[in-house]
Amino acid sequence: MDSFTTVGFSVAVKRMGTLVWFRQDLRLQDNPALAAAVQRGGPVVPVYILDEAGEGRWPAGGAARWWLHRSLASLAVALAQRGSRLILAKGESGPELRRLLAATGANAVYWNRRYEPAAVARDTKLKAELAAGGIDARSFNAALLFEPHAVAKKTGGPFQVFTPFWRHCQTLPVEEPVKLGGGIPAPGRWPGSRELAELGLTPRINWDAGLMETWRPGEADGAKRLAKFAPAEMENYTAGRDFPAIPGTSSLSPHLHFGEIGPRQIWAAVRRRSRDSGVFPSSRGAQVFLSEVGWREFAHHLLFHFPLTPEEPLRTGFADFPWQENPEHLRAWQKGLTGYPIVDAGMRQLWHTGWMHNRVRMVAASFLVKHLRISWRAGAAWFWDTLVDADLAANTLGWQWSAGCGADAAPYFRIFNPVLQGRKFDPDGVYVRRWVPELARLPVAYVHSPWEAPATVLAGAGVRLGGNYPRPVVDHGEARAAALAALQTVRKSQR
Repeated sequence: MDSFTTVGFSVAVKRMGTLVWFRQDLRLQDNPALAAAVQRGGPVVPVYILDEAGEGRWPAGGAARWWLHRSLASLAVALAQRGSRLILAKGESGPELRRLLAATGANAVYWNRRYEPAAVARDTKLKAELAAGGIDARSFNAALLFEPHAVAKKTGGPFQVFTPFWRHCQTLPVEEPVKLGGGIPAPGRWPGSRELAELGLTPRINWDAGLMETWRPGEADGAKRLAKFAPAEMENYTAGRDFPAIPGTSSLSPHLHFGEIGPRQIWAAVRRRSRDSGVFPSSRGAQVFLSEVGWREFAHHLLFHFPLTPEEPLRTGFADFPWQENPEHLRAWQKGLTGYPIVDAGMRQLWHTGWMHNRVRMVAASFLVKHLRISWRAGAAWFWDTLVDADLAANTLGWQWSAGCGADAAPYFRIFNPVLQGRKFDPDGVYVRRWVPELARLPVAYVHSPWEAPATVLAGAGVRLGGNYPRPVVDHGEARAAALAALQTVRKSQR
């Protein structure tokens, strides 16, 4: 009889079972921990624990919590279709797992590894404690193609430049996704579970209408997006990915962050495109798309080996950079009211959808750290709270790249001109008109620089600079000169 019998805390076990501890692996397919638990035999109890203290200084932000709530609901439905349930708990992971072990009589806990510093520290300690108590505690890789501790330069040590990192990774084998077939063995009696609403993940204010319009969290939608993107849209990825007005990207980043789809599944989908030709990747678009997966791998590689980088610059010379504290400018940037249309469009897209096109992320980030000279930490904190795909590794890499203080970073003296970026990547102003409707009637010649438009043109388009749309908070030329001067002070201090 495959069941648990419980009376209070006294446990009589007919057959031992396994707790499967879900975290950022909210899927059934290609889930090594779940597959191993099923293969082990005996009842399987899927568990999710909201352990905010275990995230250290980086508990999930508002948009990510919105996503998590719906992803857990989706996972619960998927488990029910397999004859199982999702048990929800809240609190410190260790005590909650031990409570569930006692309540179920299970003698094993399986989970998939995470690589953020706080998670690594917590999981290492917990695995040792469980093993010392006679529990079969095992962890697996579900989040990455190549685990950070397994990738090193020939001379030893971690990579700090993407190109040699990715070149090395491409010489390594990639495992096939793990398939789960059939049902999931259930206990005869389930332990108690919190209701999803009790986790308190939904926002306290009504700001999530745009998120609901844009996204459908869960494994099923992640699989649909990949299936739609991989056969055809991927072929145009190289040309289309930089233009925010067109759907040229996969939009898989939040599904990847929450583990609703895994990188091995993406790799396998791209590899299937190569069956006929025998060439892998099958096209330039596929090659560039996989390199973006590679950047995600690189971000986790860096965070694992340089765990202080969410707070401190990797390039220590930037520790004394003369950042400015200007709350007014920061608020203007956050609200999309800088007076630079491409920046404002991106920031408004972010607030409405919880996501921003990657090209515009670079422009908006560069504007904050170089035009406004506000620290990258302030930008990282805002993105952390507002992005549905807020990922500590990717967020840290992106912001330190923009600020010029990280690994393989853009030089600080490379300062994006937001007007030229807008004209190049949104040439007809479609993206700006979508997100900055105040400028919708401006001619193309002025939609990225409305302050250059004659008064008659502004009036005809209904634009009132300093009224319904702000004047630029800084002058590009002056801001660029000030940023370069600040860089020189850092260089002099390092001599």
